[in-house]
Formats: sequence, structure tokens, C-alpha cells
Amino acid sequence: MCPSGPTSYGTGASSPWRPPASSPATSSCWPRATRSRPTPGWARDGRRRAIFRFDARLRLMSTVAQHDDRLRVYVKGAPEAVLARTSGGDRDAVMDAVAELAHRGLRVLAVAVRDLPSGAGVPKSRKEAEAGLRVIGLVGLYDPPRPQVADAVRRCHDAGLRIHIVTGDNGATAAAVAAEVGIGVPRMHVVAESEGIHDHELDELLTGDAEIVFARSSPETKLKIADALRAHGQVVAMTGDGANDAPALHQAHIGVAMGRSGTDVAREASTMVLTDDNFATIVTAIESGRRVYDNVRKFILYIFAHAVPEIVPFLVFALSGGLVPLPLTVLQILAIDLGTETLPALALGREPAEPGVMKRPPRPSSEGVITRDMLIRAWGYLGLVSAALSMSVFFYVLWRAGWHPGDPTGSGSALHHAYLTATTATFAGLVACQVGTAMAARTDHASLRQVGLTTNPLLLAGIAFELCFAAALIYLPPLQDVFGTAALPWDVLGIIATFPVIVWGTDELRRWARRRSHGQTDAA
Repeated sequence: MCPSGPTSYGTGASSPWRPPASSPATSSCWPRATRSRPTPGWARDGRRRAIFRFDARLRLMSTVAQHDDRLRVYVKGAPEAVLARTSGGDRDAVMDAVAELAHRGLRVLAVAVRDLPSGAGVPKSRKEAEAGLRVIGLVGLYDPPRPQVADAVRRCHDAGLRIHIVTGDNGATAAAVAAEVGIGVPRMHVVAESEGIHDHELDELLTGDAEIVFARSSPETKLKIADALRAHGQVVAMTGDGANDAPALHQAHIGVAMGRSGTDVAREASTMVLTDDNFATIVTAIESGRRVYDNVRKFILYIFAHAVPEIVPFLVFALSGGLVPLPLTVLQILAIDLGTETLPALALGREPAEPGVMKRPPRPSSEGVITRDMLIRAWGYLGLVSAALSMSVFFYVLWRAGWHPGDPTGSGSALHHAYLTATTATFAGLVACQVGTAMAARTDHASLRQVGLTTNPLLLAGIAFELCFAAALIYLPPLQDVFGTAALPWDVLGIIATFPVIVWGTDELRRWARRRSHGQTDAA
């Protein structure tokens, strides 16, 4: 019986196997390499008597077909599974060849046959059919990774993500393909037989810093790994395409199914479906998710930052016991909340991804959208600066008109027009501070120079509307009567024009100091 046989490759490479010197090239054991015509499907099906379909546990399949005057069993599957059902032969030579092909990144299938005795009937079970086999060859299949996968893996590593491979392939094959695309850098651990791994050993592996290749795994192993990762507090994204992958896809936080090659069951069990079956698309989705999450935070930051300058005028009025007139009217606050503030806030939701968004580690799963740092930035920096600027211009207008604490400013008083101008200045100052807050809220880490001033045209349009709306309330007589505003002199407008730069500049300095303390540069 032949210890080995001809090998074919998906890449067309020549076989590393050679027939022994004692075996002529024309013998039945070592057939001459010839180009034969493929057997038509109707002829093949006409000879077939039985089929034992692929079993994920056994990792092989077989068919029984008529061959001349007898029946022959044809088997293909994982080399280890096929060799376990052979009798005799040089198994070491076969496994050496399998190892050589696997280390080159080829998926290896073993092909074996068995001639049934003349007159024997069709085997009643696959156990009866798949016994006493003889290996006639190996098939090496090479499925090259897509060119963009290596870059996608690198971006995952930059983002602090670990990639584990759970596959039914040979461990050497999976490790070679993983190394080709950069998985397992700097450390890789290969589990050759994943089905036999114990729970405590799995926990030790998953808590380490190595990326793991789980080879010869079953769907149950995939589910077991997803459960273990979740138990350790990891956020798990699991990919799959088969019906057997559905439990693992459902158990993961984010199940990712293949849209083209995936089954309906896998797609239904998943959270996300890839229409192009491309791993790089997952990385794009991660970046998009981070961008959306950041934009939600920017929207909240922008809204929260204006709470302080809207509350402070009322606090000043209340704490002074009426000695300081109300710096902002209720209608003016409504004009800010429902008019000038709305469009810029919505435009922040369309902000492009911040530079370095894929170089940040994942946030803790327990962290909410609203954090302590966000509140400090909104109320302790942007809010206080805006409140101080708005109140300063209010007092500037009153003091310039000769006002002193306690002087009457009501209708009919000598200071009434000055008071209307002062409240209008407070309103305009708040709107100007909103512009600075909007520009500051565009980034959480990077500088505005990195983002670019004009990269969000919707925000620029929202700011333009905000300024036009405020100008209409200040200078159109019908609206002046409704909102209690008055035209602002040029010196007051000049002071207010500096507010956006001051608000944005103070926050820019805060972010610069934060980047410097974390050892980052502006190019990060």
C-alpha cells in the first residue's frame, strides 16, 4: 500500500512528495502526473450509492460509489481524522507532509479510499464505511487574506483590541495565516486541540496578553470561549457564518455574521451583518461606533456647558437681594434654548471622527456616557468662563451708564435703556460663548488645528443661523419689543466678539496641558 501519494495545491505549487526509489513512476501507488478530464456531474451521481455528509465533530465526509464491478468508499477530511481510520501505511510520512503544508499556510485535506469486497452491499453506517482506509493523497488549499486585512489588524491593535482565532483548521495553518496578517504580535499562543481544553486552562489563557489561535475547535468550543470572555468582563465580538455558529453569535455582545456566505440562522442570531464579508469592515464599524459615541458626548457637553451661564444671572439677582437687576430675562433664555442653541447642537452629531480615535484604548464597559470629566469640563471650565464673560459685559454696560447697586432700572427710570442694553449684551455674550463652546466641543483630545476649522460645514451653517437669529432679536424693532432687547453699541460688540476666542482658547489650553501630561503630542 502507498505510504503517500500525489499532492495538489490551490496555488499550483509542485508537490514536495516524491515516490520512493523502489517505486516506478508508472506503478499504481505513484501514478504518473497526467491531466485528466473532469467527470461529468451526471455520471458521478449515477455511480453514487450512498453519502455520509460532513460531520463537524468527526471532521470528514465520505461517499460510496460504484467502481468497476465493486463498491468503493471515498473519504476526505482532516488528516488526523482520516489517518485514525486507516490501516497500515507510513503515517509519520503523511503527517510530516501535512505539517510542511500547514506551516506554509495551506489548509490540508487528506483523501482516502477503501475497496469493498466484490458482491458486498452498501455499508449501513459510516462507522462501517470509514474503516480500513488507505490514504491516496493530500490537498493543500490556500485562501490568501484580503490585502486590507493586515492594515485592519494593525488598527485593531492600535485601538487596544485583541483578536483571537477560533477555527476548525490545523493549528499550524491557522498560526501561519494569523502571522501573515499580523495577528499574534507580539505574542501568539496556539491551542492545537481546542475541544479538549479545560476551563481553568482557558481562563489562564484569556487573562494573559497573548492573542490565541484555537485550532480544531467545534461550535461548542466557540460558545465556551465567548462565555469565558464575558465572564472575565471583556466585550466580545464574535464572527461566524454557519448555522452551528448561531449560539456563539447570540452569546457574544456583538455577533457579526457574513452577509454573502452566511446562513440565515447566523444572520438572525447576529447584531451586525457584513454585506461584503470583509474583516476590514468590522474595523470601519468600530471606528464609526466610536465616532457616534463621541458625537453624543459632544452634544451633551455643548448643552450642559450653557446651564451655568443661564443659571448664574438668576443666582446673582437672588443672592444680591435685588440690588443687582436680573441680567437675563426669561424670554431671552427661551430664545437661547429654543433658537440659537439647537442647530449647532444637532450639527455636532455629524462631526467627523476625531484624529487618533482608533489609537485610544477601549473605554471600561461600566463607564456611562456622562462622566465626571465631562461634567468638570462643561460646568467647571466652559460654563464658568462663559458665565464670567457674560456677567462682565452686563456690568460693563451698567457701570458705564453710571449705575450703582440698588439703583432703579425699571420702566420710566433714567437707567432703563441702559438696563435693556445690558441684558441684551448678556444675551449676545451668551450667544458668542455658545460659538466658542461649539468649536471647543468638536474635540475631546486633539486640537482644533488637527480637526480643521471647516471640516463640519453643518456646524458652520448652524453658527451662521445662530448669529443671524441673535442679530434679528437685537436689531429688529418688532422683536425688540417682544424680547426686551436694544441695539448694542460698537464698543460692546467689540468686547463680545472676543468671547468665542476666549472660551475656545481656555479649553484648548486645557486639552494641550492634558495631552502633555499624558505624553501625547499634537500629532498623536
